[in-house]
Amino acid sequence: MLTHIHIWNFAIVEKLDLALDAGMTVLTGETGAGKSILLDALGLALGDRADSNVIRHGAEKAEISVTFDTRKAPAAEKWLREHELESEQECIIRRIISNKGASRAFINGKPCPVTLLRELGEMLVDLHGQHEHHSLLRREIQQQLLDNYAGHPSLLTAVAQAYSQWQSLNKDMQELEQARSERASRLELLRYQVGELESLNLAEGEADELDAEHKRLANARQILQSSDQILNRLEENEQAAVLTLLNQSLSDLHELAAMDSALAGAAELLDSAGIQINEAVSELRHYRDNLALDPQRLAEIEERLGGITDLSRKHQVSAAELPALLSRLQEELSTLEQADIRAGRLQEDIEQARTEYLARARKLTQSREKAARKLARQISERMQQLGMEDGRFEITLSPRGDGTFSKQGQEQAEFMVSANPGQPLKPLNKVASGGELSRISLAIQVISADVSLSPTLIFDEVDVGIGGRVAEIVGRQLRELGNQQQVICVTHLPQVAALGHQHLQVNKQAGANHTSSEIRKLSEAERIDEIARMLGGVKITEQTLNHAQEMIEDAQV
Repeated sequence: MLTHIHIWNFAIVEKLDLALDAGMTVLTGETGAGKSILLDALGLALGDRADSNVIRHGAEKAEISVTFDTRKAPAAEKWLREHELESEQECIIRRIISNKGASRAFINGKPCPVTLLRELGEMLVDLHGQHEHHSLLRREIQQQLLDNYAGHPSLLTAVAQAYSQWQSLNKDMQELEQARSERASRLELLRYQVGELESLNLAEGEADELDAEHKRLANARQILQSSDQILNRLEENEQAAVLTLLNQSLSDLHELAAMDSALAGAAELLDSAGIQINEAVSELRHYRDNLALDPQRLAEIEERLGGITDLSRKHQVSAAELPALLSRLQEELSTLEQADIRAGRLQEDIEQARTEYLARARKLTQSREKAARKLARQISERMQQLGMEDGRFEITLSPRGDGTFSKQGQEQAEFMVSANPGQPLKPLNKVASGGELSRISLAIQVISADVSLSPTLIFDEVDVGIGGRVAEIVGRQLRELGNQQQVICVTHLPQVAALGHQHLQVNKQAGANHTSSEIRKLSEAERIDEIARMLGGVKITEQTLNHAQEMIEDAQV
């Protein structure tokens, strides 16, 4: 619900800081005092088009900040989470308009486009009257309200699930049909490519192994020559072999170590080096003895590597990726070859999904029809209580225009109304009178209060053209609605104002050089004076004051 509204330099309001409570709040004041300013400011905060003309004369900018408690607005809290704007069950919306025409908007301190203000605003506030935030004029909201009243969430879920299954299968069929249309040429290409790759028969890792073997065989002659040279230097050269010189040095070092034990460590290290050189010589000789020139094997490897390289270039993949490519092409080939069988099975699945969808949608239609009759009857009765004695309300359920399935079912709901005798039923959004529209909306909201989509309801011009008994009925229904939701009502009727849980008064002060407007919460004594003013006009008598007090006291009954 709306908990605070702060206004700076907006229209004729210089500064306003107003706290709002739950229940029914009435807003009254003299004609021309500026009762609509609060609603205009709220509308601007919720995404109405900005105009620099709303800035107070002499100021550089206007600013409106509104705070909402979102604990009873689950749709708004979910929206805030999805947009990463949540702030612990509270939402602060701020709008700034400069005299240069620029507008800035913030949600919980983060800059955002005005379109997001509108989206969020429709989840937080429903303005009833001639106002663009009046969500009941939208057919999707009408259907949502009917579904909420009907209380069939399981049916809605079942229809949505059946629709998703049917849609998914149809998408698969479309993809399959598209593949089949290109099937002949694609099959020919796939069979040729798979044949080439299967003939190559390249194993995982084989290309790397062939590269290593090719490098060894291609350089075998040089490896043999170098190996012989190394072995000659290490032990076969009778005069300068490394091992011969090492053994001589080791013999000399042992003799020296016998003279000085400090050389024992060096002797051990030299001895260890000799052992390692001997092992290296043994390993190198073994390698040389087993390495042979094999030009035939080298030619075979070069031929196979050539085939691998050709296919790699052809398919624009590395040699290592060829086995995986073969697997993918074989899978695609199998899918295309089985396309006719799969299409038949898929068509059976689609027909089954269609039958399931229609069965679930039919149950949803029946539930909507039953709820529509009951809701229309109750709203018609309320309309007649609200001064529209021959008022009629109906809910039509018409097939969707395009004839296709949808996740919401097979029909669209539309609210139809006739406010006066002899008038045909017309869509709710075609009702001309703002007062009639507000009273019809009030009837709808009172009946559907338990499933209302907005935690805060604002009624403007709800009492236009009524008075006496009907005015009191309007007030009592607003108060009844205020017991479940936050209701803010702009009124000029004392019968309605006396029934509010809280009372706000708008006053306008005109000075020599400026005019300003203020809104303040009235005490119980001040409420009596204000109701008396609304009852008695210019001259307020003791009898008028007593009547005003009696009206307020009667409201508590």
